[in-house]
Amino acid sequence: MYNGVSIETQKLNKQFGPVHAVRNLTLQVREGSRFGFLGPNGAGKTTTVRILSGLMKPSSGTATVCGLPLASKRNEIKAITGLLPETPGLYSKLSAVEFLEFIGALNGRNGKALNGRIDRLLAILGLESRQDDLLESYSSGMKQKVLIASTILHEPKLVFLDEPTARLDPSASAIVKELIGILAESTGTTFFICTHQTSFAEDVCDQIGIINEGQLVALGPVEELIETSKAKDLENAYLQIVGGKVDREALLAWR
Repeated sequence: MYNGVSIETQKLNKQFGPVHAVRNLTLQVREGSRFGFLGPNGAGKTTTVRILSGLMKPSSGTATVCGLPLASKRNEIKAITGLLPETPGLYSKLSAVEFLEFIGALNGRNGKALNGRIDRLLAILGLESRQDDLLESYSSGMKQKVLIASTILHEPKLVFLDEPTARLDPSASAIVKELIGILAESTGTTFFICTHQTSFAEDVCDQIGIINEGQLVALGPVEELIETSKAKDLENAYLQIVGGKVDREALLAWR
């Protein structure tokens, strides 16, 4: 336990020259929660994930991840967290089993325990009949399933997912939703999920943070954000908060 908190940041900032990608981010994510991080393209979501997962140093501010200070324990944080980036890579000349064995070895896992976990994950994701086929023969959705399996293979305490269902069909997305729910509830795994899909966030997440131009502009339970915005669902609440309304008169004039 980390006093019930998996992520805590205080005035976290990241600048790339004149570009201020993350501005004074102060945030707390409870252990075992499914935190949805929403925002427009370029809002700072991926930069935040790269900082919190130990891949990038902040310009200023402080953070703890799973009770570890980000400033001095980045390698330890990488070892106990999982990260699925938006554009991950695969070794296409390996089979699914070989790729997952390789990922397991990188995380210090091997033997029967690793093989058993690989078999269970591939079965849950419906890939057991193709597990020995080369990844180059997989569809984009099947590859995404393997990548999700690789992210949770070493039983991380905290998982960062960047657009986890971007290439999945509805049935596969439903499996991922269920998998996230089961892991969060049964193992206490915390999920930090960046997504553009408000329907996915509404179904899966118990807490939502909305970032716009590097700043956290809304934070709270899904129901609270909807109620506060007087919206019918999370999509409408999100559009009200970030100002993403469609100018219907302009569209009609264009026709």
